[in-house]
Parts: sequence; C-alpha cells; structure tokens
Amino acid sequence: SNQFLQFYSLWSGSLSGAGDSILEPLCFPEQHEPSPCPGLDCPSSAPLACLFCPESVPSHQKDALLKHLLLQHKLVIADVKLIADLSQYLLYWKGRFLEQPVEDFCSVMKTNSTGPVEKQENYYLLCDVLPEDRVLRENLQQKRLEEVLEQQQKEREDTTFHRPCMFCNDEFTGNRSGLLNHMAREHSFGIGLPDNIVYCNQFLDTLQNKLDSLQCLYCEKTFRDKITLKDHMRKKSHRRINSNNRVYDRFYVINYLELGKTWEEVQSEDDRELVEDGDDDWSDWQAHPVSAVCLFCEHQSETMDQIYTHMKDVHGFDLHKLRLELNLHFYQQVKLVNFIRRQIHQSRCYGCDEKFESRQDVLQHIGTAGHVMNLPDMSTWNQPQYYFPTYENDALLCTLSDSDEDEAGANMSHSDGVPVIAEDLSNLRAIKQSSVLNQLLKHRGACS
Repeated sequence: SNQFLQFYSLWSGSLSGAGDSILEPLCFPEQHEPSPCPGLDCPSSAPLACLFCPESVPSHQKDALLKHLLLQHKLVIADVKLIADLSQYLLYWKGRFLEQPVEDFCSVMKTNSTGPVEKQENYYLLCDVLPEDRVLRENLQQKRLEEVLEQQQKEREDTTFHRPCMFCNDEFTGNRSGLLNHMAREHSFGIGLPDNIVYCNQFLDTLQNKLDSLQCLYCEKTFRDKITLKDHMRKKSHRRINSNNRVYDRFYVINYLELGKTWEEVQSEDDRELVEDGDDDWSDWQAHPVSAVCLFCEHQSETMDQIYTHMKDVHGFDLHKLRLELNLHFYQQVKLVNFIRRQIHQSRCYGCDEKFESRQDVLQHIGTAGHVMNLPDMSTWNQPQYYFPTYENDALLCTLSDSDEDEAGANMSHSDGVPVIAEDLSNLRAIKQSSVLNQLLKHRGACS
C-alpha cells in the first residue's frame, strides 16, 4: 500500500542519511508516460505550516515541507496527493498534536531494531488508517467538491462569457455552451458536455496556450508553424485532447466526486454495474505484457529468462547463480533486488558503498572494478526496509523464483505424466494406527 511505501521512504532516509531521502516511491517510465500530474488542487496562497515548529513554506514548496517533517521531526504523511486542502489538513493536526502526544495518532516504527539501543529511532506515519484522519480527509474532499459545484453553477448561469473560437474567427458572447457546441459541431473538437466542465476559462486558456506554442493538443508534438500544425491535427484526427494528460483533470467535475479516484476509475465502476448480470466470457481479453527492467540499464524484457540472460550476458550479473550460492529464498531475493536498485539510484556502488556523481559513473565503476557480483555482507541488505520496492512498478520482483522446486514444476508441466501429490508421512505410526485398513484387518482376524 502507499502507506507502507511511505514508510519505506522514511526507513531508507534514516539509514542512508539526509541527502539520500526519497520522499515518494519511484516509478519506472512507461511506454506511454502521461504528463506530470499537478493534482486537482486549485491555486492557493495559504502557507503550509509545520506540525511541530514555527516553520512554514509557500504552498508551491510542498516537497520542502515534507522533507522538513521527515528529516527534522521523523514524520511522514501518507498519500499527500489525495489531500484536498493540505494547508487546512496541517493546521488541524498541528492543533491536535498540541493536545495529545503524536504517538496517540500515528503508526510508530523503530529503525535499526536489531542494533544498539542508542542507534534506534522512532518514526511516525500519519495516514487514513486512523479514523479521525480518514474523516478529516473526507470532509476536506467534500468541502472542495461543494466549492467546485458552486463554481460550476456560476459558470453555467454566467451570461458575460466572451471568447473567440480557437479554430476560426467566430466570436461568442453569452453562455459558454455556445462556443463549446460550436467547436464540437463545426470543427469536430469536443472536450465534453458543457455541464461536465468547471474552470472553463482556465481550460480554454490552457488549450489556447498549447496552440500558440504550435503544439498538437492530442499527441503534444511541436510543429514549425500554424499551417503545419492545423494540417497535422486535421489529417491525423487529432482535434481532441489527450486523456492521459493529467493537466486537464481539474477541469472535469467527475474527478472531484470520490476521494483518490480518477475519472477512469469512476467510469470503470459504472461499467461493472452495467455488466454485473451478464455472462463471464473473457475469451476476447487481451492482457498487456508486463516488462521487467534491467538492474543496470533501461533494457526491458517480458519474460524472466530474457531479463536474466540480458543481465548475465551484457553486465555479467547472474542472479540465478547468487540465489544458489547464497541459498536465497524468495523474500531475500526481493530484498537484494530492492537494495541494488536503491544503491544505483543514489549513484552508490552496492559492492563497496562508494558514492559517485552520476548513475553512469557508478555503473562504469561497478564494471571496471569487478564489483558486479561482489555483494556486501548479507546483514547489509537483508534488512526489513528492503521488503518494499524502490520502484513501485518494478516487474522484476514478480519474476523472482522461490526455489528450485519452481523450475522442477515448470519442467513437469511439459511432461505427459500427471503430477502426484505425496501423502504427508510426518507421523507414520499415528497414520497406521488410525488407518481404516488396519481396522478391517483386525475385524477379519476376529471373524476367522
């Protein structure tokens, strides 16, 4: 869950030093990576106050405050992106922490639990597992929804709207629906029904700025002049917006309806209700292949054998050999992969712990110094913080083998024989004494 991933960030920061803190779980880039999500928060000038001290920062420096809370006060707030009004959220908990100790509200984790007492530290996680926090988040979400619906109603009743069309010289005065319907009807450019849109002027400003920058609204490529751009959008049928661009989310009311859910998730729930009583024919289902990323480069493979072979042939790293030599079970392999991922992300050699300026420098060092298969002592990486992935979409973790029994099972699946599950013979004497056959033999002896 996100709460545990936040704990992972906290753990790692405490063990590796302030400069290595990871405030949010990392992600590998996907093939069609959406634009960065700015969130649904409307611009606010309210400062963000620390929960424990007089420190405060402007609203656009949220990450600075989160880092301050982690490094100075050892506290992590889970799922910050899902908090509708972070300023009000912080003020609420600042007041509550003055009334009661932080331990009464937060999950507590002790770092370096197996080490000396003087090196152990308590870290705190504030999340919606606590009913009070959940209610607060829901109330802030409800308040924001009411504000959005009030704004939408004002726009629906506004008769002072005035704006030219983005694609022709026509101008529209009165209600915004006139312009939106015109663009849909005359230019085949639909951004949705007028009643589904909020902050309409800001939405149209965003689209107009893209066109002024000679950028296609759908594929978001930039062109040399307006004629080429218009030609491209017409021929490619790109007179539409890119639904994967999260910049547009704040302009649709549906994205404010439920806490932590996007319009796709809300729509998928509706679809499930429609087909609830239908048949369960999944024959046309096409699963998207999951690609595992190499530990050392950006190479991706869709099977375990391919990614293992790549790492062995190209980088000289044999995970299968390490598993056999060190007798690693599944969870130890998970820890090892997450440890290596984190070290390389921080430009640090996992073999000698030397720090470098860049990822490229550390990879070059690992190769030239022969540290590819040179692991540190198991106590270094066989730690509970490495249960949690460095990259939350790390498909390599799903390809790890539990033991040689997995390979034997794979080989058996190709044979013509039917696998036989052996009987549990852990207590053979008890089995013999309670056996039905034994009772039948006794009965037969008595009859004879």
